[in-house]
Amino acid sequence: MEIQRDTGMHTRGGVITQRDSDFCTVRIRIPAGIVTPEQLIGIAKITEEFGTGTAHLTVRQTMEIPHVKIADLEALGRALEANNTPVGSEREEIVNITACPGTDRCRLANVDSITLARRIDKDFFGKNMPIRVRIGVSSCPNSCVSERLCEVGVTGVTRPIRNPGLCTGCGTCVNFCKEGALFVRGGEIVLDMKKCIDCGNCIHICPYSTIRGGPDAYLITVGGKRGRHPTLGRPLITVAGEDECMMVVEKVVTWIYRKAWDGRLLGDQLDEIGFDELKKDIFKAIPPESIISGPEIP
Repeated sequence: MEIQRDTGMHTRGGVITQRDSDFCTVRIRIPAGIVTPEQLIGIAKITEEFGTGTAHLTVRQTMEIPHVKIADLEALGRALEANNTPVGSEREEIVNITACPGTDRCRLANVDSITLARRIDKDFFGKNMPIRVRIGVSSCPNSCVSERLCEVGVTGVTRPIRNPGLCTGCGTCVNFCKEGALFVRGGEIVLDMKKCIDCGNCIHICPYSTIRGGPDAYLITVGGKRGRHPTLGRPLITVAGEDECMMVVEKVVTWIYRKAWDGRLLGDQLDEIGFDELKKDIFKAIPPESIISGPEIP
């Protein structure tokens, strides 16, 4: 007789007690919302066996199985593990990492958001924290996954570099710039860097390919929040390179783990727990050649 091991389902963050406390909703871990046909088939079968035949798609790019009986939690947990879609997180942990399609599919993408999200998931998913930490990755400032409303947001940016000698002044980029950062002066295109948000739209749209991008970079923001009073995260630093981005994320996660107080959203306690000191520490830790922009440090 095979001995079934205890998966600890009753204590997992992805197990959510419903209004009727005899039942639970079980959230699944699906990094970046990417799932295979085989996994979907498995989820469908698991839902029919342990739920009521329906699943719920969440805003965090994952799925939930509702109306699961308490007595079935352990068996459900083992079935989800066998399907490579294990139980997710929802409590004071790092929850499912979200990402836009990125360079895999989107013509406006600046960085490979899916690969980065999977790296973040591998290193940090489910880590116990004093508060719930959401991490989102968007490949450009269009922010399709609202990463700046997460406790930690990563936005792919690229700075336009023009070649005035080749530019015809056709004005196509001016028409497509949503920030009003480009205009025509004396037959030449002028870029207002104060308005430019490094989205890269002018690079993608230039019909003559005379605008090239600077190094692909990652803007990391901290302290965003949804809920009753949505707030954008504060810009922390912009770095060139995925490895450098991972380094910053690791330091931010460690800072939250050590400094944040439970019972309050991160965005409501940034100043009290030393956001400015975090900026200085991050700026000193990252190699200068990898920093695109960051805090002004004396």
